[in-house]
Amino acid sequence: MNQGIALKRLAALSQATRLKVFRLLVRAGAQGVAAGALASRAGVSAPALSFHAKELVAAGLVQSRQEGRYVIYSADYAAMDGLLAYLTDNCCGGEDCGLPTPQRRGTSP
Repeated sequence: MNQGIALKRLAALSQATRLKVFRLLVRAGAQGVAAGALASRAGVSAPALSFHAKELVAAGLVQSRQEGRYVIYSADYAAMDGLLAYLTDNCCGGEDCGLPTPQRRGTSP
């Protein structure tokens, strides 16, 4: 991952509603959550959710798909792990310090 992508992803998560939505999606798992249910869980209106979800999708942290008349949002776990790996790259001078980085966790989706 390059610095530009990392900055875009971090910027997307630096807003309270987007961080809340992303964390809800991470907890929801790979099946994701319908937009209406996600808006309700996040405590925001449907238009507000759409605005914030669009930013998360543009940053590459969230995916959306159409299922019938519903839009389903889900976290992109590979993108999340990539960002974590970028942030912890060369942690502890390259020594294994026990930090559960994505590569050490083995949490590929």
